[in-house]
Amino acid sequence: MKLHIDLKENSYDIFLERGILHHIKDYINLQRKVCIITDENVPSIYAQTLQAQCTQGYIYTIPCGEDSKSLHMFENICKFMLEHNFSRKDCIVAVGGGVCGDLSGYVAASYMRGIDFYQVPTTTLSQIDSSIGGKVAINLSEVKNIIGAFYQPRAVFVDFDTLATLPKRHFYNGLVEALKAGLIYDEALFHLFEQDHIEDHLEEIIYRSLCVKKDVVEKDPKEQGLRKILNFGHTVGHAIESYYHLDTYLHGECVAMGMLYFIEDEVLKQRVQAIYKKLFLPETPTYNREKVFELLTKDKKASGSSITVVKVTSIGHATLEDVSLESLQSLL
Repeated sequence: MKLHIDLKENSYDIFLERGILHHIKDYINLQRKVCIITDENVPSIYAQTLQAQCTQGYIYTIPCGEDSKSLHMFENICKFMLEHNFSRKDCIVAVGGGVCGDLSGYVAASYMRGIDFYQVPTTTLSQIDSSIGGKVAINLSEVKNIIGAFYQPRAVFVDFDTLATLPKRHFYNGLVEALKAGLIYDEALFHLFEQDHIEDHLEEIIYRSLCVKKDVVEKDPKEQGLRKILNFGHTVGHAIESYYHLDTYLHGECVAMGMLYFIEDEVLKQRVQAIYKKLFLPETPTYNREKVFELLTKDKKASGSSITVVKVTSIGHATLEDVSLESLQSLL
């Protein structure tokens, strides 16, 4: 399968195929220097399989976890590329999950003012959401994605086979972003989560999720309006994630917690919570509301005394609403 993201001069394709990792050379130019960025939790064979297709492939392995999305790691990779004389004609390939892709993309956007960048997502979270759309970023002082850019990949390669090595918790964590896509935009996608065996519908779930993001990003590449609906659950979710130092709860788990605050219909909220149980998601913990609110005010969507939040009124329909920070504090 193939999806085309139409962004004029920044257009690119998403290839979805089992085993495509073994012949990426058929789709892109690997006859140049290639910096393959991966992390310690990704089976090394994935990066090595790609390296074997390169004439000059260099593997850079980062520690797993949000701590790697830092200025320090950004600097280390840039130094590594400089030491190996990477030029503007060379490229970066991210092989891993969302952390790896976000960091790699920000390096690609910055090194020599921008070099080619490709994504090989190996987690449900990155295959469903983070590998497309061009949002690349690093964290600062435990505030997520506060430094970043819009920088589109040249191509994305989704190999479903790589999910076989993914721990179950991370597998279900990533599916939250697909559930989000169904809630805000695609009723049929939402209903797939109410089936008896979600795993049986995995490829369709990933495909439909990508179609949602494709449609939204094409209409609003730089989040001036419509694309903001993709932040459903993220406003409170990111604050909870930061409150726990980015290392206790996974991104999707926190987004799931954040979504519950903004589902208007109580019956729908109960249906969503039933799906959470099928995904083995943790319940919302008892956290310090004041500290979470303080982190929330640093969100990129905050402006003055208000913040833009996404609300779901019915399955497949989301609205944007500017709410005062005071009312949001009361909601917490």
